[in-house]
Amino acid sequence: MSWIREGELSFIEKLTANILKAGPMPKHVAFIMDGNRRYARKCHVERQEGHTQGFDKLAETLRWCLNLDIREVTVYAFSIENFKRSKEEVEGLMELARQKFKKLLEEQGNLEKHGVCIRVLGDLTLLPLDLQQLIAQAVVGTRTHNNDVSESLLSKCLYSSGSPDPDLLIRTSGELRLSDFLLWQTSYSCLVFQSVLWPEYSFWNLCEAILQYQLNYWPLQKARDQHHEEQARQQLEADCSCVAELLQQHGSARPAEACNRQDLLLSYAVDRDQRIQGFLSALQHKKDSFFTDLTSQAVLA
Repeated sequence: MSWIREGELSFIEKLTANILKAGPMPKHVAFIMDGNRRYARKCHVERQEGHTQGFDKLAETLRWCLNLDIREVTVYAFSIENFKRSKEEVEGLMELARQKFKKLLEEQGNLEKHGVCIRVLGDLTLLPLDLQQLIAQAVVGTRTHNNDVSESLLSKCLYSSGSPDPDLLIRTSGELRLSDFLLWQTSYSCLVFQSVLWPEYSFWNLCEAILQYQLNYWPLQKARDQHHEEQARQQLEADCSCVAELLQQHGSARPAEACNRQDLLLSYAVDRDQRIQGFLSALQHKKDSFFTDLTSQAVLA
């Protein structure tokens, strides 16, 4: 049986889902699955059982998301800070994750069908050396073309660049912080903090979070649109400044040649886009190779 358990919603759940889907729905939801250990203490069971219940809740939540037409989900499963826990707990959690995610990889066809994937987010120092070197070379290259680096480019360099930024981020267990999770990507996301412990999360908790997203949809959309417009304006101003500097360097800044500036501006923008695309293509090739190797190792383990 698939780990992402197939199944239909109950009648009342279907009715609620259809009502929600009449409004704006998040396309990408992120979860900080917090509260497994507190759940274990509450139920007087071993911590490992709490983590197991948490992984099973993830499978159930993914099924709800599929029924709600939410096709992208990103979850915070483990952090560097968690390695400070006891050796037994860390090893048990790693083994549990290995078993569950290996099963997900074995069900690759089912994952592609539903649009579910696994993404690993980590520290830069954990990247392979050749990928670090590629990034370093690009940084050195900005000394010649310092207008190439922008907020948009940095967003495209992230491992999450293949997905839209989360529309909705949910953290359970009552904690009111993001713990360094998707800080860049959630600048214009709806943040919902719920007191329920993750293993006790329910379909109704998810509906409540989606309803909060819908209530805040238009202000968030307006802020996101304004941000994109500001990005475009800043890029145009930076391009104009670079073209003016190039004209001045070549002694061509006289007013009579102002008619050529628009053509030079377009040419400069095309050249910049080609440089950026070349770098992004090389970066993507390195990332694809890295994750292909990682997936092969996980399947063979």
